[in-house]
Amino acid sequence: MSAMDMYWAAPPISRTLAAAAFFLSISCHTGMLSFGYVIFYLGQFLKVPPYVWTIVTSFLITGEGLGIVLDTYFLYTYSSQLEIATPRVSGPGDYITYLLFVCSVILGLNIFVTGGVVFISALILAMCYTCTQDARGQKATFIVVQIPAQFIPYAMLLMTLVMAGAQAAKIQATGLVAAHLYDFLTRLYPTFGGGVNLVPTPNFIKRMWQSTVPGVDHRAYGTAFTPAQRSASASGSAAGGVLPESWRDRGSGHRLGGD
Repeated sequence: MSAMDMYWAAPPISRTLAAAAFFLSISCHTGMLSFGYVIFYLGQFLKVPPYVWTIVTSFLITGEGLGIVLDTYFLYTYSSQLEIATPRVSGPGDYITYLLFVCSVILGLNIFVTGGVVFISALILAMCYTCTQDARGQKATFIVVQIPAQFIPYAMLLMTLVMAGAQAAKIQATGLVAAHLYDFLTRLYPTFGGGVNLVPTPNFIKRMWQSTVPGVDHRAYGTAFTPAQRSASASGSAAGGVLPESWRDRGSGHRLGGD
C-alpha cells in the first residue's frame, strides 16, 4: 500500500487535521510562512479586514523541532480514536459537533483567561481526556510508567508544567476544562441530573454525514454500519407530514369494492 493509499484509508477528519497541522507547522517553523498570519491575536481578529482564519489555524501550529512530529502524531492518534471508536461521539456529525464545541471553549478561555495564541496542546489534551474516560479501570503506558488510563491527561499536563512552564500548562489546561464541560453537558447532566443533552448535534450537520443507502462499509480504519435514511422527496411524502410515521410505508392501497 502506497503512502497516498494509507492516507486516503485513514479516518477523513483525522487525516485532514493531521496533514494540515504537519504542513502548516513546517511552513511556519522553516520561515516560509509568518507566524503572524496563523496564530490568534484578538486585535488582528477584530481589525478590518479580520484574520478570521486564525480561529482555525491557531489549533494547527505544533511545537518546533521534534514537536512537529510528536504533536501531529498525538493529534491524529486521539482524533482517530474519537472519530471511529468512541461511543460518546458515534452518531452522524457528533465528532464535528464535539470539535466545534471544544475548540470554542478553548478559544474563549484563552481570550479571557490565559492570553494564549496557539492551542494545539489544549486540543490534544481535550481529545485525550474524552478518549480515556471510556477506558476507566484499564492501565495505560505513559512514557515508561503504567498508570490508570483516566490519569493520562493529568500526567500530560504535569509534564508540560515541568518541561515548558506554568504559562504553557495553563494554555493546555483549557483543553481539559473544555473536554470536561462537554462530558458534563452531554453525559453527566443527562444521566445523573435528569436533564437533556445540552450540546446536541444540529440537524444540518447530521444530514451532511448521513447516507441514504443502508449497508456495511468495510474501511481500512474500521467497519461503519450505515442505516438507511429517508429522503425528504421520497415516496411523495415529506418528513414532517401529518400522517403518523407508521402509515407512511403502507403503499398506495385500493378503494374498497374496487378492482
